[in-house]
Amino acid sequence: MAINGKKVQRSSDLKRKTEIPKGAGQVAFRELPCENGYSKIAIATLDNPSSLNALSFHMLVELKQQLEQWQRDPSIACVVLEGSGEKAFCAGGDVRAMYDVMYTKSKAEAQEFFEAYFTVEYQCDYLIHTYSKPLIAWGEGIVMGGGMGLYMGAEFKVVTPKSRLAMPEINIGLYPDVGGTWLLNQLDQGVGLFLGLTGSMVNATDAEAIGFADAVILPEHKQNLFEQLQHIGWEALDDESQAVKELIYSLSKMASADKPDPLLIPYLDAVKFACMKGDVVTVVGEILSLDVPTTSPSYKWFESAKSALRSGSPITAHICFAQTHQYRLLSLADCFRFELGLSVRCGLLGEFQEGVRARLIDKDGNPNWLYKAVDEVPNTTMDELFAPLWTESQHPLRALGQIQEEQ
Repeated sequence: MAINGKKVQRSSDLKRKTEIPKGAGQVAFRELPCENGYSKIAIATLDNPSSLNALSFHMLVELKQQLEQWQRDPSIACVVLEGSGEKAFCAGGDVRAMYDVMYTKSKAEAQEFFEAYFTVEYQCDYLIHTYSKPLIAWGEGIVMGGGMGLYMGAEFKVVTPKSRLAMPEINIGLYPDVGGTWLLNQLDQGVGLFLGLTGSMVNATDAEAIGFADAVILPEHKQNLFEQLQHIGWEALDDESQAVKELIYSLSKMASADKPDPLLIPYLDAVKFACMKGDVVTVVGEILSLDVPTTSPSYKWFESAKSALRSGSPITAHICFAQTHQYRLLSLADCFRFELGLSVRCGLLGEFQEGVRARLIDKDGNPNWLYKAVDEVPNTTMDELFAPLWTESQHPLRALGQIQEEQ
């Protein structure tokens, strides 16, 4: 494999010598007994509040293993995934640990780390997408990046009035991964591309309207949700998901007066039109030309979106466009397989490292991207990023999509 003209050793040729950073945080697990004395409600809490519950490698391993165990346990009726504290469900992956690897390790060692990290992350995300029991994601506060990968896979996606959701990877030179290739294409045409290109945060009202959330519930009703889940007569149900849906709907009605005003929805048609042009350069120009009156409550939101697009990674912009065009028909499993190779390559390219340095490490806010503008990115760079990293039989996620069928 070649990145920027340099040959990089494949992971299949490596002996495991890179130590995976343990990172901060953990996942706390508890089980609440139901009234029938047999069933239980399982709760997984992402517990890394100092980093807005960012996902370390070991947190992902712990979560995946416990979710698999709960799925096999006949006494577990329903699973809830939440974040510790009120500020965030999860702000993303542990990009500081990733930066340390990119900055201090060899290309071969970095490749091994990224393959290990993203493999378990995508396996965990896919498990949530295909979970055989009702699974509720309580998306209070910030839900971004890797947090979106966990949250969007849940059967029931709950936000609170102050929740903010985003795929902001264009700011750090990565791209909307964790199933983003699938997720962005589930939205109305053009909306996913806009959110990927601008990294914009959507509020609870916009999230519910575009399909990022199923319901808005007041944060003070979370305990009520848990208690009512315990009161459900699970053993007599023919449709467990319908019972959960009705409960969530009943609680959401009490939040209607607390929802924020929409910022995206009033201009949704204009956004769609801007993002339906023929190529990424044209789309970027159309977004930057969107005319939102200065008197509109949405004005500052759109100006922030445009600013992020102007200062974001031109390579990421090309990836987002390809995700919503060239790869928009991939199955969920194939999206994760495609993203694994792409994410590893992005970790070796240098763009991601520079973005994290500028935004999170040195915080100078001035990343020196490999290319200065979207129209300067050569096709050869994109071809290298999209080229398969493994043969089909060697792919670390080759069994994805078959595991559930075998259980």
